[in-house]
Amino acid sequence: MERKKVGFIGLGVMGKPMALNLLKVGYPLTVWNRTRSKADELLTMGASWSDSPKEVAEKSDVMITMVTDSPDVEEVVLGPQGVIQGAHTGLILIDMSTISPTVARRVAEELSRKGVKMLDAPVSGGELGAKEAALSIMVGGPKDIFEECLPIFKALGKRITYMGPNGMGQTAKLCNQVICALNIQAVCEGLMLGARAGLDLKKLLEVVTAGAASSWMLSNLGPKMMGRDFRPGFKIRHQQKDLRLVLSFAAELGLPLPGTALVQQMLRAVEAEGLSDKGTQAAIVAMEKLTGSKLTE
Repeated sequence: MERKKVGFIGLGVMGKPMALNLLKVGYPLTVWNRTRSKADELLTMGASWSDSPKEVAEKSDVMITMVTDSPDVEEVVLGPQGVIQGAHTGLILIDMSTISPTVARRVAEELSRKGVKMLDAPVSGGELGAKEAALSIMVGGPKDIFEECLPIFKALGKRITYMGPNGMGQTAKLCNQVICALNIQAVCEGLMLGARAGLDLKKLLEVVTAGAASSWMLSNLGPKMMGRDFRPGFKIRHQQKDLRLVLSFAAELGLPLPGTALVQQMLRAVEAEGLSDKGTQAAIVAMEKLTGSKLTE
């Protein structure tokens, strides 16, 4: 079966490896990014370049956007040179950014007036998941369009789950981010307690990761905290953006999220140390400041 022509917008830490995976399995790919140099490897491998999201849309059956925040999606999709300006019959937009569910629904409504179907399909799994095509993908939108796009999703991820109508993919992602953020804080506090009490932290990790408290965050970020390896897999500033979206959406629902609000403030303390571009494991710095001691020397 002939593969759909895919357009890809946003070639950052996540977007570039995702686009590479689509090329590797044979999708004809047209790309656009604010910084053209980020597309060089893709162009070498056979992707085509267009000078605007509008032009990418004109050449594509399916558009994928992977940008930073709600205003970025609105700009590249609904702006003067946006995807909507290149709309044509049968065009599908898959937004894989993490944005507000309310904005996702509004963008879907705007596109529908031009006959464009939209899926909101944010991802979890970080840079490594993007590189290994092992992302968890949560999808909102028309179910028939979801099923039509499954081959594309399968080139990008391992677990692809239909969550419901437009906005529900983004809602699932915000729930994911709440759980991730609170888990990171729990790892920080557990390790700091062990350190203050004089435990061997390596032995602590061994025993705790074998029991009910085990988690991806503990197994992967705990050792990085202990080794003061703050290289980013997922940056503090991106986590903060997601928590801002969570708390704004929770306010729309009239829902208190006290733990999430606390973690946002802890991460703000990390940002105040100039660590916005470090990985989320740098959250341990806030605990160190609070306690007046280092996790490890």
